[in-house]
Amino acid sequence: MGLAITITSFFKALGQIGDPRFRKVLVTGVGLTFVLLIAAYAAFLAFLNWIGAAQTVQELIGEVSWLPDLITWTSFFVMLALSVFLMVPVASAITSMFLDEVAQAVEDRHYPDLPPVPSVPFGDALRDTVNFLGVLIAANLLALVIYAFFPPMALFIFWGLNGFLLGREYFQLAAMRRVGRDGAKALRRKHIGTIWLAGTLMAMPLSIPLINLLIPILGAATFTHLFHKLEGR
Repeated sequence: MGLAITITSFFKALGQIGDPRFRKVLVTGVGLTFVLLIAAYAAFLAFLNWIGAAQTVQELIGEVSWLPDLITWTSFFVMLALSVFLMVPVASAITSMFLDEVAQAVEDRHYPDLPPVPSVPFGDALRDTVNFLGVLIAANLLALVIYAFFPPMALFIFWGLNGFLLGREYFQLAAMRRVGRDGAKALRRKHIGTIWLAGTLMAMPLSIPLINLLIPILGAATFTHLFHKLEGR
């Protein structure tokens, strides 16, 4: 049953991917992510200049005129490499601030008889976003250590870990709009297996460039359907 309703919910969400409100959330989330990564790179360069990285290296190995440029370009490639790993979790977290609009678009189309719900206050959305981003990055950094010890299982660990985190976040988002935070937690505990399975379905495309940026949108829409099915609406 869990697999059937998960697949049904996913394809319903996929069928609405062209919704203008979906595109708006996607563009906003990805745009803010690029701005954040650029700001992080600028802050990293400022930090290198502040600690005098080039001067410190020159004191150790002697005068090298091109060393400051080398450190600058090296920092650029370091940030570029980090962005490959951070792009998806950061985009997911930032986009989650606006996923209430995705859930509303799903309910307007598929559940029009539902009463309206108040918008999530920006402060609450920001707090949940920061918490989600912190947990997502910390868990995936820890997973890098585990991958080193179990390389053949790395992909499955990645799917399982991120499936659990994404399922937890997106179901909470969809459910607490209708039953509140405590009700959402109780419902999540009751259906943890189905929610984890659906989250894993969302985690599988995370390693596919560009497609992975759609996952927050599809996740919010899928779990909105999943919530209503699990609650028996």
